[in-house]
Amino acid sequence: MAVEPDPVEEHLLESLRALAPPSVAVPVPSEAEAIWEAQVLSRHADYAARWLGQHARSFYTIGSAGHESNAAVALALQVGDPALLHYRSGAFYLARAAQAGIDGTRDVMLGVVAAAAEPIAGGRHKVFGRNELSIIPMTSTIASHLPRGVGMALAIDRAARLGVPCPWARDAVVLCSFGDASLNHASAQAAINTAANCAFQKLPLPLLLVCEDNGLGISVPTPSGWVEAILRSRPALRYEAADGSDPIEVLDITGELADWVRAERKPAVLHLRTVRYLSHAGADAEIAYRAPQAIRADYERDPLLGTARWLVASGRHTGAELAADYEAARERVRAQALDATTHAQMTTAEQVMSPLAPRSPGAIALRAGAFRLEAPDPVTLAQAINSGLAAVLDGHPEALLFGEDVAIKGGVYGVTRGLHARFGAARVFDTLLDETSILGLALGAAVCGFLPIPEIQYLAYLHNAEDQLRGEASTLQFFSQGQYRNGMVIRIAGYGYQRGFGGHFHNDDAVGVLRDIPGIVVASPSRPDDAAAMLATCAAAAAVDGSVCVYLEPIALYHARDLYEEGDDAWCVPLHDEHVPVGAARTYLDGADLTLVTWANGLHMSLRVARRLASRGLAARVVDLRWLAPLPVEDVLAAAHATGRVLVVDETRRTGGVSEGVVAALLDEGFDGRIARVTSKDSFVPLGDAARLVLLSEEEIEDAALALVG
Repeated sequence: MAVEPDPVEEHLLESLRALAPPSVAVPVPSEAEAIWEAQVLSRHADYAARWLGQHARSFYTIGSAGHESNAAVALALQVGDPALLHYRSGAFYLARAAQAGIDGTRDVMLGVVAAAAEPIAGGRHKVFGRNELSIIPMTSTIASHLPRGVGMALAIDRAARLGVPCPWARDAVVLCSFGDASLNHASAQAAINTAANCAFQKLPLPLLLVCEDNGLGISVPTPSGWVEAILRSRPALRYEAADGSDPIEVLDITGELADWVRAERKPAVLHLRTVRYLSHAGADAEIAYRAPQAIRADYERDPLLGTARWLVASGRHTGAELAADYEAARERVRAQALDATTHAQMTTAEQVMSPLAPRSPGAIALRAGAFRLEAPDPVTLAQAINSGLAAVLDGHPEALLFGEDVAIKGGVYGVTRGLHARFGAARVFDTLLDETSILGLALGAAVCGFLPIPEIQYLAYLHNAEDQLRGEASTLQFFSQGQYRNGMVIRIAGYGYQRGFGGHFHNDDAVGVLRDIPGIVVASPSRPDDAAAMLATCAAAAAVDGSVCVYLEPIALYHARDLYEEGDDAWCVPLHDEHVPVGAARTYLDGADLTLVTWANGLHMSLRVARRLASRGLAARVVDLRWLAPLPVEDVLAAAHATGRVLVVDETRRTGGVSEGVVAALLDEGFDGRIARVTSKDSFVPLGDAARLVLLSEEEIEDAALALVG
């Protein structure tokens, strides 16, 4: 395969050969050779990826060319410092790999061709990551990994304080690199704000943020001075800047900054000014939006040329020797690229999905069965959840409970009342009022050995931060082949039917975004006894399998006591120790005329409707799904066959609601009986009595049931 001459490379080679030997040699640190080696290999890896792409042999050609000064950043840190890397931090990866005696170039080329042998993602994506290097694979292009980095930095010192085993050393520094355009994203701003807030409160936070600023967001220039202005605007974050074309400056400043973060346990940000070569990615043609003279002006800022000047000034090498070394490296990397194409990609869907959602029901049952639920007397749903949380916190010393208002106040509805006093402020604590930061804290704490139980105060607030769940939490096991996990239990108060308090922010029934995320577990208890047991199951699944569990709590049932008549206390029940497996439904009644399939508020309504139907001579059975993901298809199918008629009672919206999945599952399994569904309207929930106009009612359920049986 021929390679067309590249102007960046031509300029570099000409400049190398023109470097004059020094009259007096200057001393350079030992890292100089390692920086050069990583930079050269990274540049050739980018060229090789483009070369393979031109012949349809690669799939992802976004490169690090121009950013190779981040090799000096890697060498200023320790191999054991956890790193979450920007997609242009290739030289960082190669420098750290060389420190550990690992051939990082092979890793990169296997990722470029999506080979199953690639050591971290196994061909699922081209990422920088490897367990032995403490590099956690990130796929973000919008800095959505920064909130996780803040969470990790906060968790490392807290783990030492609480005696929780952590994979990182007590004095570790967390590094997060990102691009200048990503700085404008909400997730980046949330992370920077939270880091500054923690520093303001003097909480230990050993975080080093590195903004690799090449002045472009694809084709859009970053305004001159904007990055510095934003990064300097947080006085609680120490700010330093370095010129990427000067490796001495980068190594010195980063080394001093990393040492300061390590010793002081305070956050800092390095503004690393770089250039970008070879366009943004793939087929992007930089000449379409940048003037040729601007492109050529960047050639003199080549970080490889800066390192070469350093080495020549030391007297260790001549420019001609470095040019020859560069060209020899090209052939080595090209050979590795060709070898990578001989490795097979994944060949089955099962292979692709294998790390997505591991399930160990036996081990989960054992772990969940070890919890002791403290409620021998009948309790409400809120009291049951409180007891379940206490049992998890008591049985898991590594469990953390946090969110808005969860500590001293005990939550908006009193669900977490008393837990702060019982388990202490280090384990039960309030956070900033920012859902992105809450979930980011959970993501970081989870990879540091904790079992996080974050609370999102209302379902509607999740939508502010759902990328932390979809793009970060749910993908970590998938893109690391299970080498990294972030098991957690995310508590979310939701659904409609609140009286005296509402509107769409507090009566949200949009769960479609959760059902669309591969691999996560979505639990939604209705009754107090199931609530505590299911919470124990979720905690066990997070600990055993690294499952990302979402635990949806129906607000309107928190303090409900009655079922059929006022004062019957039929919704208050003692807690049980019976294990509730993930994906197992619960059936009430044994009627043979029709099956009502429902959950949450729908269970309360459906049991009441079933009694009224019985007075008409119709015997129903009611199935509580309990789990919205994975759906308990076998249990629903068995109840459906028992009556031949199924009415799905869905309190969420008709479009994108749960009933769509239930009906489709029944049809997929060949159920040939009668099926109908009754749902809430495709509307936001308004205030006051008008909410009843769009939320599903018992009258609608009864009418639909009668219509189904004719």
